[in-house]
Amino acid sequence: MRKLIVLGFVGLLAQLVDGSLGMAYGVTSSTLLLAAGLAPASASAAVHFSEIGTSLVSGFSHHKLGNVDWRTVSILALPGFVGAFAGATFLASLDGDAAKPWVAGLLLVLGLYVVWRFLVLGGRRPTFKSRPSAKMLAPMGLVGGALDAVGGGGWGPVGTTTLLSSGRLEPRKVVGSIDTSEFVVAVGGSLGFLLALSSQEIPWSYALALLAGGVIAAPIAAWLVKKLAARVLGVAAGGLIVVTNSKTIAETLGADPMTVATIAGALAFVWVTGILVAVLQERYSRLAAGDVADRELEVAGEGA
Repeated sequence: MRKLIVLGFVGLLAQLVDGSLGMAYGVTSSTLLLAAGLAPASASAAVHFSEIGTSLVSGFSHHKLGNVDWRTVSILALPGFVGAFAGATFLASLDGDAAKPWVAGLLLVLGLYVVWRFLVLGGRRPTFKSRPSAKMLAPMGLVGGALDAVGGGGWGPVGTTTLLSSGRLEPRKVVGSIDTSEFVVAVGGSLGFLLALSSQEIPWSYALALLAGGVIAAPIAAWLVKKLAARVLGVAAGGLIVVTNSKTIAETLGADPMTVATIAGALAFVWVTGILVAVLQERYSRLAAGDVADRELEVAGEGA
């Protein structure tokens, strides 16, 4: 019973992060389940079954708050479903560990670019290009869905990182669209696991505990995305990508736990500092915009 309560709390925290930054539910939950001794396929299955509920509530919450670009969701959904189904079905024969450091390296570079892109703006307001094309979204959905099923998490890191770095959607709509489309990915992965595993191999109690915590956190996370400034949200998401994937690369290279913890701690400090800088930049930008508006009102009053 104690383990289920802990899992419920983990599901709550994981969904709070995932729903506000667009990633980390699967990675966080899968890590804990693997540490508890579950086989990779069973751990990923539990995460995907719980995500059916959490992503449904999260998507609905994001939609109500205007955080979803439905064109992006509609293009991502089918490739994500196919990728997740294939990844789940063939998980036992796929060497996910061998691919993990290469994927982590790519995500690390993209994460650094995301942080740079939003911090380098200085006092200028972020601007965003036209929406992402189907040629970009379809392959991203296929790869993200497959990695999500194989690794127990990956839809958020791949999708959120790629869309943020492209600059084609504002961060809140990146997060909302990725979280909403994750429902279809979770269904695809779950169906694949139902075919590949026996019902006894799926830890249903663990999935329900994660689900309970995640459902509570989903509306809160969607509200946070609505309120956070694009600059702050972009730096927060990019920093999370950098910290998470640096840890993966360090572990793959054989670093001892103390070294991994030191690297993660140092990067976390830099990450928090970057968020504070983004907050200050945002405050300065808004004050400057307010001063300009006041001067325009004064000029208009004098002209009258």
